[in-house]
Amino acid sequence: MPALRYSAVSFDCPDPAVLGRFYGDALGLPVLYSDDNFVLIGHQGAPALGFNRVADHRPPSWPDQSGAKQAHLDFAVENLDTAQAHLLELGAALPEFQPSPDRWRVLIDPAGHPFCISTLA
Repeated sequence: MPALRYSAVSFDCPDPAVLGRFYGDALGLPVLYSDDNFVLIGHQGAPALGFNRVADHRPPSWPDQSGAKQAHLDFAVENLDTAQAHLLELGAALPEFQPSPDRWRVLIDPAGHPFCISTLA
């Protein structure tokens, strides 16, 4: 069996520079590679996050009523309110629907992808 190594998760988006900057600033990760259609952030040799330009990108909806589930990122934080305020300053949006705001929060990144922050991890 060939050796496989987890290297990155990549997200489709309309503007990889915007989304790469958002997550890079939020997580303190440097840009490893960048061109007009793709940005990769992370640390050399470690799993990274990639952002791929898709001209007709359609973000998922939150909450998704269609039953179609897409993947999302979860981030562990020490304080929900502090982390939420920081991420909103960076360009995230706070949707009205929150399933359990005392335990975790759903935010929307600049390209429309939902992601979660939680003190549970």
